[in-house]
Amino acid sequence: MENTRSAWEADKAMNTKLRPPAVPLVTMDPYFSVWSMADRLTDDFTRHWTGRRQAFTGLIHIDGMAWRFAGRVESNLERYYTEPLAMNQTGLEVTALSTRYQFEAAGVELEVTFTSPLLPDDLELLSRPASYVSYRVRSRDGRPHQVRLYTDVTGEWCVNETDQAITWREEAQGDLTVLQVSHAEQNPLHVSGDDQRIDWGTFMLAVKQAPDVRTYLDRAQVRKQFVREGEIRPGEGAAPIAQPQPVREAELVMACVWDAGVVTGTDAKSQLIVLAYDDVYAIEYFGQPLEAYWKKDGKAVPALLDEAFRDYPSLLARCDAFDAKLREDAIRAGGEKYADILSLSYRQAIAAHKLVLDPEGQVLFMSKECFSNGCIATVDVSYPSIPMFLLYQPELVRGMMRPIFKYAASDAWAFEFAPHDVGQYPLANGQVYGDNALEGQMPVEECGNMLVMAAAVTLADGNLDFVREHRWLLARWADYLVEHGLDPEHQLCTDDFAGHLARNANLSAKAVMGVASYGLLCGLLGEEEPAERYRRAAADMARQWEGLAADPSDDSHTMLAFGQPGTWSLKYNLIWDGIFGTNLFGEETIRREVAWYVQKQERYGTPLDNRAAYTKADWLVWAGALAESREDFQRIIEPLWVFLNETRDRVPFTDWYDTKTSAQIGFQHRTVVGGLFIQLLKDRGLGRV
Repeated sequence: MENTRSAWEADKAMNTKLRPPAVPLVTMDPYFSVWSMADRLTDDFTRHWTGRRQAFTGLIHIDGMAWRFAGRVESNLERYYTEPLAMNQTGLEVTALSTRYQFEAAGVELEVTFTSPLLPDDLELLSRPASYVSYRVRSRDGRPHQVRLYTDVTGEWCVNETDQAITWREEAQGDLTVLQVSHAEQNPLHVSGDDQRIDWGTFMLAVKQAPDVRTYLDRAQVRKQFVREGEIRPGEGAAPIAQPQPVREAELVMACVWDAGVVTGTDAKSQLIVLAYDDVYAIEYFGQPLEAYWKKDGKAVPALLDEAFRDYPSLLARCDAFDAKLREDAIRAGGEKYADILSLSYRQAIAAHKLVLDPEGQVLFMSKECFSNGCIATVDVSYPSIPMFLLYQPELVRGMMRPIFKYAASDAWAFEFAPHDVGQYPLANGQVYGDNALEGQMPVEECGNMLVMAAAVTLADGNLDFVREHRWLLARWADYLVEHGLDPEHQLCTDDFAGHLARNANLSAKAVMGVASYGLLCGLLGEEEPAERYRRAAADMARQWEGLAADPSDDSHTMLAFGQPGTWSLKYNLIWDGIFGTNLFGEETIRREVAWYVQKQERYGTPLDNRAAYTKADWLVWAGALAESREDFQRIIEPLWVFLNETRDRVPFTDWYDTKTSAQIGFQHRTVVGGLFIQLLKDRGLGRV
């Protein structure tokens, strides 16, 4: 153990720039989310977060010679083809809202920036399914160079499987050229699932019309023609592609060629494209299909694209300002590496959701439980994600909770505790987890989650209407925890991969905080008698908890489960005691816990508990946030940075991995990474955000 820690300390001095396991490129929602899963953008095709190829290819001609800056030319792996040389990737920067690549070759410098403007203060913008790719070229060696740039995207972006047939078209919309591709069989919301990609709606590449821009709908062989000649002559030597045709047979690309002309070192030239997706219908909500939020006032695609181009200069400035402020705040709260972690987390946390309005016009922010079971609006996925949303847009937390309240209040839900989910994405028609059998439920877990979330979002912005609306359910769940929460029966918690466990000490702590949360809500409503009653109940439960959780064989930590000496676990649920200022648990107990987490640390972090070497990234950071000092917080969370930097599993930020080997155990692209903002939330404080 000591040797491992020493090696890590040595590495800390050497590695200062994060190498993300996967790089966010186009990240809007669970169906429209494409990443680079390689060190360099030229090392592989870009991929949907599930790992399926959704290719974005970039080529550049410099003084008559072709180079690659994204993806590959040959789309059929069975064929041999000598790929053009890759440009030298000289830089990569991942901020909260943008990813910037820098390349150099033959005396020319190219910057490619992917921006998804998910600004939290503008819900219509956050819902707008339009993502930017911008290019900037200049001479690096001071000499003039002739430059042409080629970009394409494929029909893979609008199907679940490549044997599905597609249709395509090109349209002029005002001063834009819009290339469009769709699955030939349009059947919105016809399927749900986890490892699933959208096969309805329309995927688009849009560019402003200009003399130096040409667009093409053709076979992928046009890439090779561009490599050879620096231009494309559509259909030359090839039969027209019949429509519709399966993706793998058509090998269709929507391509754009920009003739930048002569570039010099004094005057950089730039170009912009927009990638967009109209999903027609986004969510089925208890039998009713709902459109995405951006359509709420009847807006259609032409207006969306027009606004996307019109707004770009101001949006880029807003995005840059947001990125800079987030990084500044994160460095202050937890250091440079913490800032890297949050920058990589931000877009993923949002892109694992879909924003819609319910039939009454209220916000719904529907999560997908990615690479777990595909559940929609999962309570114990929302709970860990909320720190980021409490900081930047509390209404989105209410949007997570509304589906659960609606379902729990219906005749379809037979239990006195809170549900786990309301379906499988994108079909929110009722819980699917555990087949609604009692033994498959999480009674204490979900009641505690909903109560803590209700208190947190109310404290964040002071809006009490939401609590008043759902008061009877909150009271019911608080009473359930008073009766059943202190010493939980044999049941699951959010870490359900570890199996059922009786007398779970961390789950009990959540019950305490759930009861305390309801007491806080009663106080905010001005109801002093019930507020004091639930405060006393929570305080009494906390006093009993400290006795039950104490390990009689070792007073340096608390146990995994009551009555199991020699065990331990991360008590991440205690974090709300400090954030809420309820001070129910002893300071010395928490200090000992933090010291224990440091002592049990492996190269890539502290395990979740004594039963296995794996940990959860969200809970690791929550456990670190229990620390009184910034230094102890950094000691606990910096191994997470090392994990991200060294893991061989090239997937969007996984929250479940092995602390000894850095291997992904499961899960990826989940919104729970919003929970990594917990230290920032603790620093700012609820109600002062």
